[in-house]
Amino acid sequence: MTTPDHQTAPDVVTFGETMAALRAHGPLRLGGSLGLSMAGAESNVAVGLARLGHRVRWAGRVGGDELGALVLRTLRAEGVDTGYAITDDSGRPTGLLLTEPRLGTLTRVSYYRAGSAGSAVSPADVLPALASGPRILHLTGITPALSASAAEAALAAATTAREAGITVCLDVNYRSRLWSADRARTVLRPLLSRTDLLIASEDELPLMLERPHADESEGLKSLLAAGVREVVIKRGARGATTCTADGATDRPARQVDAVDLVGAGDAFVAGYLSGLLHGADIPDRLHRAVTTAAFAVGTRGDWEGLPTEDELGLLDRPDGTTIR
Repeated sequence: MTTPDHQTAPDVVTFGETMAALRAHGPLRLGGSLGLSMAGAESNVAVGLARLGHRVRWAGRVGGDELGALVLRTLRAEGVDTGYAITDDSGRPTGLLLTEPRLGTLTRVSYYRAGSAGSAVSPADVLPALASGPRILHLTGITPALSASAAEAALAAATTAREAGITVCLDVNYRSRLWSADRARTVLRPLLSRTDLLIASEDELPLMLERPHADESEGLKSLLAAGVREVVIKRGARGATTCTADGATDRPARQVDAVDLVGAGDAFVAGYLSGLLHGADIPDRLHRAVTTAAFAVGTRGDWEGLPTEDELGLLDRPDGTTIR
């Protein structure tokens, strides 16, 4: 794990809302104990990359409350640079999410983030974090859904990064409880001209297309024609596909007993970006991505089970292996 140092150029900069996360062990209406942690798509990716040995910087806002302190303390403990994070002094609270298991691996998530500190993020909050020249800017489609200023911050960061020659990665990460599909398409499509690497699940890909009902092949051609260099399609238990102007590369998922699917997509992104930072070719990037996703699926929590660099080979060990 790297030691955070906000004076050193990071490999990756990301920003967005990180919330306090309360995880139930059963239906919320029945009460019972809750586990307290933190969660946020961008910070999940940041933790995943830091565990894999990369220098990562997270920017954003948290409330001036104990939950905000928890978020920052946890990120720092995971080796993520929080030197550009802002503690909001206006009274806005740190956002909150509740997760409850409902059926097998089906999980229900409830958000309490309206008026939160994280939703007030603005370009002035995040652009300084790019000044030292990271190799990659990682964005998600969650941040622009939070507020007008957050959408402006995402667009400004992508524009600044593109002009500086920084690779821009956008994970669509659509959240239907935050905005409609039509609104998401309107706000996210302008980011395409500034995006080098687009990541989306199969059901999210139409949100980025001018013709949302186009078939996948036609849609991919239009995205590559719009200037995106690489499109990665997450296919869940069926693996993933990377498409470039040179063609498509498929990779099956790693087979593990699924425990908790929340956070698997963020783990996948962390693995893929790690491979990119290492200079790996597309098949190896996909291999690392489906491996980190398998760790997330096989353990509980959004980020807690993510692997370190030396743990990536554990899935190749026979079942029942004890490492002594």
